[in-house]
Amino acid sequence: MTEKTVDWWKGGVIYQIYPRSFQDTTGDGIGDLAGITQRLPYVASLGVDAVWISPFFTSPMKDFGYDVCDYRGVDPLFGRMEDFDVLIERAHELGLKVMIDLVMSHTSDQHPWFIESRASRDNPKADWYVWADPKPDGTVPNNWLSMFGGTSWQWDARREQYYLHNFLASQPDLNFHNPEVQDELLDMAKFWLDKGVDGFRLDTVNFYFHDAQLRDNPPLAKELRKSDTAPAVNPYNHQSHKFDKSQPENIAFLERMATLLRSYGAAVIGEIGDSERALELLEEYTGVAGRMQMSYVFDFLSGQDLAAARISEVFEALHSVAPNSWPCWAMSNHDVVRHISRWNLSDQAAKAYATVLLCLKGSVCLYQGEELGLPEAEIAFEDLQDPYGKEFWPEFKGRDGCRTPMVWDMGVNGGFSTAKPWLPIPHTHLQRTVVAQEADAQSMLHHYRWAIGLRRKHSALRGGTMSDMTVNGPILTFTRADDKQTLEIRANLSDDAAGGLRPWQVRIIEG
Repeated sequence: MTEKTVDWWKGGVIYQIYPRSFQDTTGDGIGDLAGITQRLPYVASLGVDAVWISPFFTSPMKDFGYDVCDYRGVDPLFGRMEDFDVLIERAHELGLKVMIDLVMSHTSDQHPWFIESRASRDNPKADWYVWADPKPDGTVPNNWLSMFGGTSWQWDARREQYYLHNFLASQPDLNFHNPEVQDELLDMAKFWLDKGVDGFRLDTVNFYFHDAQLRDNPPLAKELRKSDTAPAVNPYNHQSHKFDKSQPENIAFLERMATLLRSYGAAVIGEIGDSERALELLEEYTGVAGRMQMSYVFDFLSGQDLAAARISEVFEALHSVAPNSWPCWAMSNHDVVRHISRWNLSDQAAKAYATVLLCLKGSVCLYQGEELGLPEAEIAFEDLQDPYGKEFWPEFKGRDGCRTPMVWDMGVNGGFSTAKPWLPIPHTHLQRTVVAQEADAQSMLHHYRWAIGLRRKHSALRGGTMSDMTVNGPILTFTRADDKQTLEIRANLSDDAAGGLRPWQVRIIEG
């Protein structure tokens, strides 16, 4: 296949779909691939460039698809491979690119590779996962911690060794130091590219490699701890994760992946989870030709209020540390509290932030329901599904509150399913359905369509330069320009009139 120009992603808008919660067509209370296909005309009507579909691979669902046991299979919960083929065809008919979520740092412990690997120390896949002997006293090999709490090592009686898991104990980490593992994963990516996908979202892209010497992570001073990639109550934040992730060997693998993608005209967006070196990694991964096209970091996904000064601070750091990078900005996704609730935004404020987001340099990810202004759902402990939330309840309530089903109309269960949904739909969401907002010209939905359309209309917003960012109290000002136009964006991010702007007004002036 000949190499193609890969630029559709640059400045593009990507709409994230969480399959379990988008549309159920089988009456089991869980969304499916046919449901996504059914709703694709709606997604296309937003004016976005692509959809990113969270995992739908065969899985025991202990982490809801992020624990894969067959990379080339569709889990029966979501349908069949034929359903995915139809989805791809329909998306392309509507002018939408399709990106799928690849979870390559780890698998399920039910994956055939792991079942074989754990069987003995000398089988063909014995070195496909990260195994280590215990210390002389039988304790874990080092001090590495799991994102989901406790040690990241799990004892296996068959091999009388520990295996590494950065997340759940049922999610063993693959050993990327083994070239056979890399080859198999790239072959798997090729399988989906041959299916017609236009790119991938790479889950936990900086977790692929570990330090081969298994050195202990150093402690992290309390004043340096952040809670943007793990909740504050998680001891994971007490370490500087120098050796269990973000290793230099990752670069060569990303270059191998990029070579494959270029031959298909495909793109990737990475997820960088590193509180200490996120922008450095963004530069390393996307700022050099022949690696990833774009990646998102957690600056706008954290709990820190997104005031004008904060936006300026982020871009000042970006220009200093990662001047050649291409970020993908997001305010909400399937792992964090919805930004409407996280920042306690009024509808007026949420519209202003959406406009600013879609005027920034970089690409943009929108999360399903964001365009409806959905707040975080309050989920009772007895309804909780997320193992992360169960571990740290009630100080951290997990990720279920942002994963509740889409609300399409005032029918049964918001038009999502005829059966009881896998997560309850809050009454507050039923007041913000797609049908209701379609009928209201001042709705959040129509505002998002307008703001996305604004980005499509102005080439400077999509791919131009960004300069002259200044802050004057709540007023954020910056310039976007290309060889066709120059735009000045002035935003009042406050409840009070300031700088000649009404509260939460964004003014775009073409020079």
